[in-house]
Order: sequence, then structure tokens, then C-alpha cells
Amino acid sequence: MTHPSDPSAAPPRRLPRTLAERWTRPFARFLAIQSASGVVLFLCTLAALAIANSPAAVPFANFWNLHLAIGVGDWKLDESLLHWVNDGLMTIFFSVVGLEIKREIVAGELRDPRKAALPIMAAIGGMLAPAGVYLAYLALVGETEGQTGWGIPMATDIAFVVGFLAVLGPRVPLGLKILLLSLAIADDIGAVLVIAVFYSTDISFVALGFAAAGLAAICGLNLLGVRRVGVYLAIGLAVWLAFLKSGVHPTVAGVMLGMLTPARPWVGDRTLAQILRDALGRLREEDDGAVEHHHKPLLDQVQTAAREAVSPLERMESALHPWVAFGIMPLFALANAGVIVQPAAVGHPVAWAVAAGLVIGKPVGIVLLSWLAVRVGIARLPVGVTWKTMVGAGCLAGIGFTMSLFIAGLALDGTLLDAAKVGTLAGSTVSAALGMFLLVRYLPR
Repeated sequence: MTHPSDPSAAPPRRLPRTLAERWTRPFARFLAIQSASGVVLFLCTLAALAIANSPAAVPFANFWNLHLAIGVGDWKLDESLLHWVNDGLMTIFFSVVGLEIKREIVAGELRDPRKAALPIMAAIGGMLAPAGVYLAYLALVGETEGQTGWGIPMATDIAFVVGFLAVLGPRVPLGLKILLLSLAIADDIGAVLVIAVFYSTDISFVALGFAAAGLAAICGLNLLGVRRVGVYLAIGLAVWLAFLKSGVHPTVAGVMLGMLTPARPWVGDRTLAQILRDALGRLREEDDGAVEHHHKPLLDQVQTAAREAVSPLERMESALHPWVAFGIMPLFALANAGVIVQPAAVGHPVAWAVAAGLVIGKPVGIVLLSWLAVRVGIARLPVGVTWKTMVGAGCLAGIGFTMSLFIAGLALDGTLLDAAKVGTLAGSTVSAALGMFLLVRYLPR
């Protein structure tokens, strides 16, 4: 046992004192991680662009085209490193997205229909308007190629958005932070639906049947109270493989697995309190300096109860979120943001269509449908948020990046994909500059 005076002893973790603090702690931790990861993501994007436009461009591209095979006997998966990142590691990213969606629906802004109305309406406008601007621009210039990329400017990259909000510090009202986070979560739901419905090909209903059986098995294990993480990992891997072979993008499996994670702890507050009272009572009865020896079963019970008093959702999100924020997303940026900036790509109509969708479509759609929701009385602006700051927030939501690059890789290829990446980077940069300018100007000092 460590003595209280031992300087190497770790300080105890402070427990939340109120119910409100208990619910908001994951939100605060989420914002802290996202703001820091936005910096890492930005640096990796610059590095990818610099390498792709340097003499090291060819070996850099060849590296991501190296193949890695995993298999047993005659069965194996043989994919390039780029595909392992986009189809494998990004599934973990989408599972965290699923966890965030579940948390927002159970305990966040999306739980209350009146509070959820504004971010949901804003997200709908922020998806429909950019897609409309994209298609309208291509039709205006007479471009027939690239129309399948209409989903590219629909997404919002919450890591960059939160990072820029962190720069403004306490000037940003809490209501605006919650609105943008909830909007991004609702936006993610729409993006996942778009990927599943419009960017899936050669559907295998047999493989989907196996995936459905795996998801049903997870639901059954949850109901039975099975707590073995290894069991869920094995079934989750099987579900991912089934989606991989089904024609539906495997990242959808990540979202569904995340949303199936229980949001309530298996040990309630009253049960935990009773266990702790019993443990303290028994420890007071015998204080002979050999507590660990005599009461090891009791201490194990307390440790298990303390762990199970935290919901699986919060435990999974706390465990995976840092790895996603500081590992998977930067790696995705290195693998996908390295586009060679050429005049053909910069001047391509697809690049301009994506940029217009992010810079114009995002704020117009968000503000217009938000105004409509407030006008008809189904929503209201958060405290401290004005329509001028809503315009700034709408522009900031035009930072698409991660999800936009991901959808671009599904929708387009070759020259069109390069143009879409250039448009995503340019549109996200302009959106960030406009959003920060408006927020700095109109937020109270």
C-alpha cells in the first residue's frame, strides 16, 4: 500500500459533486481533447501538403500504396495502407462518432426535443444547402463530371471548429459551443446516412444478414449483462468484416457498434454507496495493518463496483477518444490531405463547387433553417447568441476537412478526387477565416 505521505502516490481523482457536473464532465473533456487535436490535425495537414509538393512526393505516395495482408490459410485481407487507414482505422473513428451520438441523444442537447430542434434544423440546412450549391454550380458551368460528389461539402469537422473556438476563450458563450457541437453530431448522423445509402455499391444481402445477426447478438449480450470486453471485440470484428464484404462501407459498422454501447452503468449510485458503506464498516472492525491480505476479496469487489458505476459508453469514449483525436485523425490527414496543387486541379469546376458549398452553402443553410425554426416557435437561440454570431458560427461550420475528404474518396477518383481535395482545403480555410473574423467582431469582449 502507498502511504499518504509518499510523494509518488497519485492524487485521487475528484468525483463529480452534482448531477449537472456528472453529465457535463464528458462534454468538457470532449471539448478539451478536440481543441488540442485540432492543432495536431492542422500540423499533419500542412506536413502532408508540403511532402506531396516536394521531391519526396513519389516515395510518399508509394508508401501509402504498400500492401499489408492479414489472414489465416487461404483466407486473407490484402489491402494498401491507405485502405487500411480509411476502411479500418476510420471505423474506430466512426465508432467514437456513434458513442458521441448516443451520448447526445441520452444525456445531451438531442435528448430534449425543444433543445434539439435548433441544432437539428441547422444541421439539415447545413447539409442540404451545400449539396444544392455544389450541384447548382456544376450545372451553371456545364460540368457533367463530378456530380456524384455532392455529399463532399455537407460535413463539419468538429475538431477544427472547437480548436478555433478555444482561441477565442471565454468570449464564446457556452450556448454557442453546445449548439455547434450538437450541430456537428446531427451533421455526422446525416453524413453516415449519406455514406450508407448513396455511396455503397454491389450490396450483398447475405453479408448484411450476417452483420445484422452480429448486431443482434451484441444487443442480446447487453440484455444479459455480459461484461467481457473481449467477447464484444470479437463480435464487433465479425460485424466489421461482414460490412466490408456487403458493399456498405465498413465505417457504418463502427457507428452502429458505438450506438449499441450501453449508456447506463451496470452498478447504480445506490448500490455503489451501499458497497462502500459495507466495506468501510468491515475495514473499521479489523485495522491490523494487513488490510490488503485479509480483505482482498472485499477490495476487489469495491474496485469492480467503482468501475461498473461508470457507464460502458463513458468508459469506451474516454478510452478511444484520445487515440482517435491524436492518432487516427492525424494519420488520416497524412494519408489523404497530401494532394499535389496543380493549376488543373485548382481551376477545376469540382474544386470551385466544393469550396462554394462550404463557404456559401454552409452558413446560408444553417442560418436560414435556424431562423425558420425560431420564427415558427419550435426553437430559440441559446443565451448569449445573436444572429450575427450565428452567421459567424455558420461560416466556421464550413470547415469540412476530415469527413469531406473521407466522402470525396468514396465519391470520386483520379483528377476529380484531387480537385475535390483542393476545394475542401481551400473552402475550409476561407470558412475558418470568415468565421473567426465575424466571431471576433460580434462576440462581446
